[in-house]
Amino acid sequence: MNLQDFFTENPKCAIAFSGGVDSAYLLYVGKKYGADIQAYYVRTPFQPNFEYADALTLCDKMNINLKTIEYDVLSERIIADNPQNRCYYCKKSLFSQLTEQSQKDGYNLIIDGTNASDNADDRPGMKALEELSVRSPLRECGLTKDKIRELSRKAGLFVWNKPAYACLAARIPTGTHITKELLNRVEHSEDRLMSMGFSDFRVRVFDNCARLQMKENQFIQAAEQRKCISEKLRPYFDAVFLDMEVR
Repeated sequence: MNLQDFFTENPKCAIAFSGGVDSAYLLYVGKKYGADIQAYYVRTPFQPNFEYADALTLCDKMNINLKTIEYDVLSERIIADNPQNRCYYCKKSLFSQLTEQSQKDGYNLIIDGTNASDNADDRPGMKALEELSVRSPLRECGLTKDKIRELSRKAGLFVWNKPAYACLAARIPTGTHITKELLNRVEHSEDRLMSMGFSDFRVRVFDNCARLQMKENQFIQAAEQRKCISEKLRPYFDAVFLDMEVR
């Protein structure tokens, strides 16, 4: 099966839209093949503002209305407590919200941007998707991340080379209670590093310190700008450490 076959067989669906390369390409192809496809963005404290801005821009360029569902995911105690399988509960909760709204709007099938490179063993959230009967056309059609980037570049999607971005909650150690204040500190720290030219990195919480994970080719830049980095992140963390393991 290819994507054209999928949308021929499923001409009406709702897509969980994140503003990343995978869901962007899936939405683009759905529209290309004439599907009645409605994009939904479940906005929570776990998503940084730039992701939502990218989602809005993409939909605007494709002339598609993006429906936003505001949801305080931290109202779910099991998620805020951040257990080992937090992703399962989070995915189940978010897609339940999406399912409720999409069905009200007349869309009974939900699709998402999981691709063939995503390892189910490393993603407990994929179990929740299966339980909710969410389909993943990119995965079903065998499209890997690299192939999706190539196709997205050819399609002119500006996110074709956008780094993969795990939610802000992934920066907080398992078992550490998640609060909006802590998520904001992480987001503001990453915003400041992006303004300095860093990309594809993570600011992970370590006690009350920031542990920076980045690509090896940015180590020298980080060392040269260590004082500036410390100054920019000082309002949010007591100390800043560079993780020497390659991200």
